[in-house]
Amino acid sequence: MSSLETFRTQTRAWLEANCPASLRGPAAAGELVWGASRIEFANEDQQLWFERMRDRNWFCPAWPEAYGGAGLASEEVAVLEQELRRLRCRPPQINLGIWMLGPVLLEYGTEEQKQRLLTPMTRGEVRWCQGFSEPNAGSDLANIRTSARDEGDHFVVDGSKIWTSYGDKSDWMYALVRTDNSSGKKQEGISLLVLDMHSEGVEARPIDLISGKSSFCEVFFDGVKVPKENLIGPLNGGWTLAKKLLQHERSAMSKFGEFSLPTHFDLMSILREYLPQARTASDHVLEARAQACALDEQAYNLTVQRMGEAARDGQDVSGIASIMKLVHTEQEKTKFEILVDAMGHRALGWDGYEFSAQELAISKAWLMSYTQTIAGGSSEVQLNVIAKRVLQLPDASKGGAK
Repeated sequence: MSSLETFRTQTRAWLEANCPASLRGPAAAGELVWGASRIEFANEDQQLWFERMRDRNWFCPAWPEAYGGAGLASEEVAVLEQELRRLRCRPPQINLGIWMLGPVLLEYGTEEQKQRLLTPMTRGEVRWCQGFSEPNAGSDLANIRTSARDEGDHFVVDGSKIWTSYGDKSDWMYALVRTDNSSGKKQEGISLLVLDMHSEGVEARPIDLISGKSSFCEVFFDGVKVPKENLIGPLNGGWTLAKKLLQHERSAMSKFGEFSLPTHFDLMSILREYLPQARTASDHVLEARAQACALDEQAYNLTVQRMGEAARDGQDVSGIASIMKLVHTEQEKTKFEILVDAMGHRALGWDGYEFSAQELAISKAWLMSYTQTIAGGSSEVQLNVIAKRVLQLPDASKGGAK
């Protein structure tokens, strides 16, 4: 037996023995564990699964052991992910730091920053939020106004961010700030900072959403002191790091279905529940739409696996990640529109005993599916990225020149 086959056998046995049965399958809304300084578990199984994966360093299996990872080879990471999927294990924690900032720190951070910031991520001890979007900037990410003024041994940050997911619950933020206004190009003069959300002068205000949740916040900065050692990468060189970070964000979002996150409802089983047998022409049309959507979802999941294998082989998958983010979020929106058509008013519940927990979850997930086509770069932005950077098409706004 090869060493990789031995690793698979041992990994499979460990997961079978250590992943609680209740955590195999999609999570309901509110059942996800977020790594944080004040971590909360809904039940003992969640805590057990979190602690077992943490102690094995499998929150970040590919990261170096020096920073809290398991130091696994790419082939071993692939095996671990396959075995997790086979058992349908839920993620032991959700952590934006691991998904987005961590890979950027590994590439651009100083040794001191890696030691200080990465290890708490790998132990699920810090909750991170992203400070990119700003009021009046829309999807024009470079059009930021939040500034960081140089005051010798520290920066002073003033301004605000918006659509910050869980800003009111996070410990730290990675943020784009303007550190130089002298250049005529808006992409220049931007830096990437990390800042403590408990600092004096930081205020996070939740924004109510149509889905009934309040995961988004507006965050205000009023004379916030940030030590110079919290500058990631070069001063005024943050735009390059931002593009890298967004690639990791889109890659993570493209795997939401694979992660068994709450939106991963089984379309065909729910359709059969509400439409056991097609009787009218409309029923047959709806059934055909659902079957086509299910096939698209299966093709998407297989492509995600192929993308992961290519990434582990060292291939550049940044362009594919943009495509997959676009495809996945649009597919999810289509899936929920089909479910709403099949369930009728049963998919339009809000709260109350007359609706089942599944119906209420689908109703809110349907509304949330629209926000996913905006978060992390709207579908329209993704189409522009794909046209310009992936397909290298001429820029129509510049008279057709690239």
